[in-house]
Amino acid sequence: MSDFTGSFWSSYITIISIVGILACLVLLWVTARKKNTGHADNTTGHVWDEDLREMNNPLPLWWVGLFVITIIFGLSYLWLYPGLGTYKGSLGWSSKAEYDTEIAQTNAQLASLYQRFDAMPVEELAFNEEGHAIGEHLFMNNCAQCHGSDARGSKGFPNLTDGDWLYGGTPEKIKESITLGRLGQMPTMAAAVGSAEDIQNLANYVLSLSGSPHDSLKAGFGKPKFGVCASCHGMDGKGNQTMGAPNLTDKTWLHGWGEGAIVAMIQNGKINQMPAQKDRLTPSQIHALTAYVWSLSHHQDGPAKP
Repeated sequence: MSDFTGSFWSSYITIISIVGILACLVLLWVTARKKNTGHADNTTGHVWDEDLREMNNPLPLWWVGLFVITIIFGLSYLWLYPGLGTYKGSLGWSSKAEYDTEIAQTNAQLASLYQRFDAMPVEELAFNEEGHAIGEHLFMNNCAQCHGSDARGSKGFPNLTDGDWLYGGTPEKIKESITLGRLGQMPTMAAAVGSAEDIQNLANYVLSLSGSPHDSLKAGFGKPKFGVCASCHGMDGKGNQTMGAPNLTDKTWLHGWGEGAIVAMIQNGKINQMPAQKDRLTPSQIHALTAYVWSLSHHQDGPAKP
């Protein structure tokens, strides 16, 4: 019910649930009081297949008893557990609390295992066979949804295997990104750049910085306009990891490549967010995950195979 800001739906669900159960009870009471008006032979008068007659007997007591029990059970359940709109139940149970309890129990059981890895530097843990396996498991459960199971990302989601880092690829920066998350934002720059032609010229100049196919004449006209971008990306276009401004000279395009994609970025801006994991993962888990992510772009640095 947290998706609804008003109280209407909470009241609606509460009323429907209680009225539905009470209606079953009323129906049972009414039918129990109703007198049989069948034929003298205790049938309803309905006949099928010439000799198959429907009897007019009252409901069996065991069936009525089960019906009453289900009604009592339903009302008791709605009193004890959340089921009536925003009512949380007298027991205070919730699926989130149950989940948090299970996570806490699991983390307590694994504490001794992680304790052994906590003292290892990331560079060492990255190539520890057991630590690497744990980090990969954490990655698959928490990161692969965006970065892919192979960690190569996709449009809008960084490739973690290529050594190109928006905020830095040191163990400390990777751990910071995982722990606190990142909020990358490029403001709309169309008004600052000028006309549609100016924006196209600037887009071609940006393409020229990485040696990508571009219109050199338009790029020449667009170069003076790059000054509005330099405050973040630098005059040389190599970016600024302090603020997460991408390097425009390395042919790595997070949100699409080509004049059209760059023009759209200048005109519309972009907000990209990586959620913080500090409330989902323990510091030990983040340490193991950091080692795994760091290893993805340093696999050539691993210990020599026998």
